[in-house]
Amino acid sequence: MDKFEVVKRNTQEILTEKELKELLKKKSVSCYYGTAPTGPFHMGYLVPLSKLFDFDSVSIKNKILIANIHAALDDLKTDWEDIDKVGEYYKKCIELSFPWEKKVEFVYGNKFQLDKKYMLDILKISALSTITRAKRAASEVTRMKEPKVSELIYPIMQSLDEQYLDIDIQLGGIDQRHIMAFAREYLVKLGYKQRVEIMTPLVVSLKGPGVKMSASIPETSIKVYDDEETIRAKIRNAYCSNDVEDNPVIQLFKYIVFPVRSKIVIKRDKKYGGDVKFNSFDELRKSFVEKKVHPMDLKNCLSEELIVIFSKVRKYFEKNKDILKTLGKEFLCSFCLSYIIKDVFSIFTKFF
Repeated sequence: MDKFEVVKRNTQEILTEKELKELLKKKSVSCYYGTAPTGPFHMGYLVPLSKLFDFDSVSIKNKILIANIHAALDDLKTDWEDIDKVGEYYKKCIELSFPWEKKVEFVYGNKFQLDKKYMLDILKISALSTITRAKRAASEVTRMKEPKVSELIYPIMQSLDEQYLDIDIQLGGIDQRHIMAFAREYLVKLGYKQRVEIMTPLVVSLKGPGVKMSASIPETSIKVYDDEETIRAKIRNAYCSNDVEDNPVIQLFKYIVFPVRSKIVIKRDKKYGGDVKFNSFDELRKSFVEKKVHPMDLKNCLSEELIVIFSKVRKYFEKNKDILKTLGKEFLCSFCLSYIIKDVFSIFTKFF
């Protein structure tokens, strides 16, 4: 598989493929992926991050932007006084979630986005863009209930991040498409170059098609540090039809498990055919479509794979549950909640 095919794998759209092919001929290519630290960090966020393993394999230099200012611009999903705290939490989740072979380079938005030249460029683009254009760019990413001025600034800043992080590629989910197109349109108006934009699919909700994984709806997603029984329970109850395109169990194998595991083994009783090994996602998908693998066997295997992959981040927050307490109850896992209940009960029994 050549460089282009490796980079294209598991993506939904590239702006543009022709530009990417030319870019990959260069000796040095760089990319950034940005994430705004808002709600609890769940496995759906890892789909674009898993692409960084492919980028590493073809010597693309990667940066991860903790876009902490963006988290406040998006209708105060994170309060201004909490952006550093939630940003550090996101950084720790990313660092520990995957078995990174190369050290991940992190950059914080507030370390460069408040500089004079950057701020002047924000004003320059704001003088060029209409409200309608900026609103369309932000429409799939920010809340847009009663659009705030800050939500219109959001896509302007994300566009400028490409220039100020000095990269060749921006990586993100397909929900970022309007912002990426905005960047390609407006950076050139300031005399900056267009970047290649690479977009990955969104993972279907655990409840099935029609809804993406969301931290605000706990039953649709799995936190990267959820305890083992929570993972098993959520996967056991997950939607798992023969329609592999809208099957969250299949998608988690494709976008999270196989990017970091060279093979998997589905363990089965001998009377059901015994254990079966798969060396690629395509092999697994084919067997499932042909009904050679039962959905419950698939779910059990996925649960155990996720438990192993995310063991480091889970153990970290088991030891540092106070971090999650300070962030709020929505960030807590069931393991942490059980400890809080025990703490409250022990205090209660001292007085009664």
